[in-house]
Amino acid sequence: MFTLASLPNWMTVMRIAITPLVAMLIWSDIAPLGYQFALYLYTIASITDYIDGFIARRLKVESHFGEMLDPIADKLLIAAVLLALASVNKSGWLFLMPALLILIREFMISGLREYLAKQNISAPVTTLAKWKTTTQILALGFLMGAPGFPGFPFANEIGLTLLWIAAILTVQTGSVYVKGALRHVASLR
Repeated sequence: MFTLASLPNWMTVMRIAITPLVAMLIWSDIAPLGYQFALYLYTIASITDYIDGFIARRLKVESHFGEMLDPIADKLLIAAVLLALASVNKSGWLFLMPALLILIREFMISGLREYLAKQNISAPVTTLAKWKTTTQILALGFLMGAPGFPGFPFANEIGLTLLWIAAILTVQTGSVYVKGALRHVASLR
């Protein structure tokens, strides 16, 4: 049933539902229209990521379901777009290297968080991790926008630069999580 209190969770579910469509539009490699539509959907999904959390906190309707599903939705969207762009982006290793760093970190930190949660230890999201996510979102927007809006100069180069910045932030925030997790693992022995 839909209520105002359930709106944040519905927005998260909608973000998950949009993800395969965004990836398919990129994979179709139909420029400019396919990329434009993918970018519009991606922008909606990215904005709802911020809005659903804001609404949940503001209305005090945060739920365990939302806390679990929101980061999954974020990772699905980022991973799907990275994989889809990998199949069509012509930048070679300049795209693939940061994309792999981002994907590896996301899987590794998800596993660490799951392990720590079983030990009743939380691994809260840091401010730098939020900047990393924002940089990833912007990078992928520019990279899918480049073929969608060919008149926008240097969109691909801006996207690649932002992707490398996101990868650097990814490694940095990942190492902070790993160091924190190792301290907890050592104390559990």
